[in-house]
Amino acid sequence: MASSTYEMRHSNRSQLSQTFHNDAFLNTPLEENLPGEIEMRTLPPTDCGKEAYLVLLGCTIIQAPVWGYSLAFGVFQEYYTTHRGIKGSPGAIATVGTTLNGLMYLMMPFSFTILTRYPRLRRYCGPLGLVITVASLVLSSYATEVWQLIASQGVFCAIGSGLLYSPSTLYLNEWFVAKKGMAYGTIGAGKSAAGVIFPFIMSSLLTKYGPKTTLQAWAISLVILTLPILLFLKPRIPVSNSTNSKPLNWNFLKSELFWIFQLGNVIEAFGYLLPSTYLASYAHTVLVTKEITGAVLIAVLSFANVLGSLMHGVLQDHFSSSTVILVSTLGSTLSTLILWGLAKNLGVLVLFAVVYGFFAGGFSSTYPGIVNEMRMYDEGADTGLIMGFLLGGRGVGFVVGGPVSAVLLKTGWSVVREVGTLGYKTEYGPVILCTGATALFGGWGWMWKMGKKAVAC
Repeated sequence: MASSTYEMRHSNRSQLSQTFHNDAFLNTPLEENLPGEIEMRTLPPTDCGKEAYLVLLGCTIIQAPVWGYSLAFGVFQEYYTTHRGIKGSPGAIATVGTTLNGLMYLMMPFSFTILTRYPRLRRYCGPLGLVITVASLVLSSYATEVWQLIASQGVFCAIGSGLLYSPSTLYLNEWFVAKKGMAYGTIGAGKSAAGVIFPFIMSSLLTKYGPKTTLQAWAISLVILTLPILLFLKPRIPVSNSTNSKPLNWNFLKSELFWIFQLGNVIEAFGYLLPSTYLASYAHTVLVTKEITGAVLIAVLSFANVLGSLMHGVLQDHFSSSTVILVSTLGSTLSTLILWGLAKNLGVLVLFAVVYGFFAGGFSSTYPGIVNEMRMYDEGADTGLIMGFLLGGRGVGFVVGGPVSAVLLKTGWSVVREVGTLGYKTEYGPVILCTGATALFGGWGWMWKMGKKAVAC
C-alpha cells in the first residue's frame, strides 16, 4: 500500500477521523487540541518496506520469550510426574500448563481493551511484563507443591507473558492490512518454532541440572533475549500524548456472526492443548519409550505448527475464514481419531504429531479473516477489540479444558499399559475422544453457515 500523506490545514476533526480510519484499517487515536495548521507529514507504508518487516521480525522473535516455557511445559510435566519432586497428582500437575496458557489468553480482552483505549500505555507493557515473567520463573524454581507451581507458573507467568504479547499484536495490526493473514501466520510460525527448540533445551537442562537451575537459567535468558527486541516494536501511527481516552466500538458484541465464530473458537481451544500436554507422558507410560522421546514428540508437533500457521495464514488472505477453519478442524479431527486413537507404536504417534500439528496449529491464523468478516458488516469495528475477545475465548477453552482433561484421565476406562495397545484402550482413551470431538466442533462457524444456506433453499 502506498504511504499515506496527511495534510492538515484546519482543525476539521470529522475529516481527520475519516482519513486516519481509512489508512490504518483500525480506529486509531486522534491527537487532542490540534493547532490550526500542522506541517505535512508522511506515514510509512503498510504491508511493505523496511520498517514494517522489522516490526514483523520483532513480533515473531518475541514469541519465544512469550510462549517458550508454556510450549515446553510437557517436558516439565513429564519430569515432575516421573521424578516426584512436586507433591501432587499427574492430573493436577497438567493443570499448571493449561492454566498458564488459558489465563494468558483470558486476559487478552482486558489488556487489548485498555491498550486500545489508552494507546500511550503500550510502551510500558513490555518492560513490566518482562519483570513479572522473570520473577515468576525464579519463584517457581523453589516450588515443592502443585499449588505453588499454579500460582507462579500458571498465574504470574501468564500475566507477565500476556503483557509482553498484547502491545506487539496491536502494533502488527497497524503495519499490515492486505497481508494481515500472512503476518499473523508468520508470528504463529515463530511461536511454533520456539516449540521445536525449547523442549530439547529444557529436557537436556532438566536431565543435567534439575528444575531449579533450569528455570533460573531461562529467567536470565529471557532478559538477554527480550530487551533488544522491544526496540523494534513501535506503532506506525504516532500516539498522542493526550490524557483523553479513545472511544471504543462495541457493536461487534451484538453480532450473531461473531458469537457463532466465538463458540467454535472456544470449543476448539477446549481440546487443542491436550496432545501437547499428554503426548510426552503417553509415550513414556504407554509405549514405554525413553524420556527424550517426549521432547522429540513435542518438537515434531511444534515444527508442524510452523508450517501449518504459515499455510493457513496465506490461505486466509485468499479464502473466507469459515473455509480455512473447516480445513483446520477436519484435518485435526481425522488425525486424532485415526492416528492417535489407533496408534500401537511410536511411528504412528510421530505421524499423528505431524498431521495434527499442521492442521490444528493453523486455527488461530484464521482470526484476521474473522475480523475482516466482521468489518464487512461494520466498517468501524475495532480490530484490536475483536482480536482481544477471540484470544479471550481461546483462553476460556484452555482454562476449562485443563481440569476436565485431568478428570478424564483419572476416570479413564482402562489402565492397560502393554506396549502395542491401541490408544482408545488405554487410560488416555477419553482424552483422545475429547480432543477429536472438540476439533470437529471447532468448525461450528462453517456448519452454521451451511445450515443457514440449506434452510434458505
